[in-house]
Amino acid sequence: MFCYQCEQTAKGTGCDAFGVCGKDPKTAALQDLLVHLTKGVSMYARRAGALGAQDAAVDKFVIESLFTTITNVNFDPVRLEQILREGVAVRNTAKALYEAAALKAGTAPEKLTGPAVWQPAADLDGLVAQGEELVLSKELAVRGADLVGLENLILFGLKGMAAYADHARVLGIVDSKVNAFFHEALDFLTQPDLGVDALLGMALRCGEINIRVMEILDEANTGTYGHPVPTPVRINAIKGKAILVSGHDLKDLEELLKQTEGTGINIYTHGEMLPTHGYPGLKKYGHFVGNYGGAWQDQQKEFAAFPGAILMTTNCIQKPAESYKSRIFTCGLVAWPGVVHIADRNFKPVIDAALASPGFPETEPEKTILVGFGRNAVLGAAPKVIELVQAGKIRHFFLIGGCDGAKSGRNYYTDLATQVPKDCVILTLACGKYRFNKLEFGDIEGIPRLLDIGQCNDAYSAVKIALALADAFKTDVNGLPLSLVLSWYEQKAVCILLSLLFLGVRNIRIGPSAPAFLTPAVFQVLHDKLNLMPITTPEQDLKAILG
Repeated sequence: MFCYQCEQTAKGTGCDAFGVCGKDPKTAALQDLLVHLTKGVSMYARRAGALGAQDAAVDKFVIESLFTTITNVNFDPVRLEQILREGVAVRNTAKALYEAAALKAGTAPEKLTGPAVWQPAADLDGLVAQGEELVLSKELAVRGADLVGLENLILFGLKGMAAYADHARVLGIVDSKVNAFFHEALDFLTQPDLGVDALLGMALRCGEINIRVMEILDEANTGTYGHPVPTPVRINAIKGKAILVSGHDLKDLEELLKQTEGTGINIYTHGEMLPTHGYPGLKKYGHFVGNYGGAWQDQQKEFAAFPGAILMTTNCIQKPAESYKSRIFTCGLVAWPGVVHIADRNFKPVIDAALASPGFPETEPEKTILVGFGRNAVLGAAPKVIELVQAGKIRHFFLIGGCDGAKSGRNYYTDLATQVPKDCVILTLACGKYRFNKLEFGDIEGIPRLLDIGQCNDAYSAVKIALALADAFKTDVNGLPLSLVLSWYEQKAVCILLSLLFLGVRNIRIGPSAPAFLTPAVFQVLHDKLNLMPITTPEQDLKAILG
């Protein structure tokens, strides 16, 4: 195997024996094969689309397949084999769609090769062997790290976009132009001899389209559950039976809340689910009581201590310890060998496991943190914020956001947040906030100094806030007293970075280290164009930002 799609990859170069995330070589090979097959589906779908033909099932498969290969989603070889065999049938559908559209247009269909004609082996071992032939290290040896790195910058951005698009689709919002772009970009990646300029151009187009993807996801979330409102969230236990929900999927959470009404079971969030407490359509449930634990990388310790059932709704699953393997469940695209999977949102097995578990023995003295500062909440306070900026009472804004992880060096973000001067406001989103969101930052004349915008899925809110403030101050985003300091882990961070680069946002700092696929040469190009830079120390970076 060879995988370097996350920041935490082994030795900073790539996992070649076993994934730091827990991915084994068999799973890695099958995921590589699934990406290969998905490119083949899109080769036909792109050409069909150019002739005015689309198929919703084909679009859905491509998005779900890309999402399936994101870090910490699907570790189950048996499930991956099922998806691969389903994918061959989907590719046949896409091929027939293209051939019918070509016939209707009076043109001869192209005879495609490569992923378009790949045929699966007869059994799982054969599929694994086929995947091993696609290992990335072979391509690196032939084409070099820079070109392959740029290709994977696009691919990983597409994977992140797919996650956001899938969440929107689950809530009933799709965009045909977005679906068409997935096919276009994957087909593009099958072309030989792609140069730096073409690759950079497609990477920025990925960033452009991702803005639309984040917009439709925002539309889906807020249209279904209302705009988040500032909400105190309990972060300690209430006596009674309990279920812990981790991941990102709001629909799964809603269905679980409905099914547990009247059961005496309390529902707690974990990780990226924390911001869901701010949605009016979810916070209305009386048994939706609080948040337990912190970021995803601490789950093995936190889940072992949790006295109830656990539901993983999207990526971030780690290898379950034996102490809780019988009471953890997956749903959606998440899978782990030996863990019960809920395919139809019938959460009775989760409920039964919670009722059979001891639950929390006592109610602890209440402690809370604030969430729910989406764009409506922040912009509703914009006149006051602008007044404070103009009066010199708010000097600067820091967006300290992104993914958390176990790699050393991430204490930088805690140190930065605590050293930010008291006349500055911190915006945060995604699970990196767990490094500092339980600390007390106070307020500036009623405006909290720490504003939690939400999940990584809520990055659109951050963009809209920045654009609205820029308009109010009659400048652009780069003219605002705003600095972006991002923590990096997986592929959703890639597409958000690409969106920021497309918007021309300068002086972004990323860390704790650059991912291996972002080679020094590629990083230098982004530095030269937009002054993208690595973090240094909190002291040095604050001095550079504030003077």
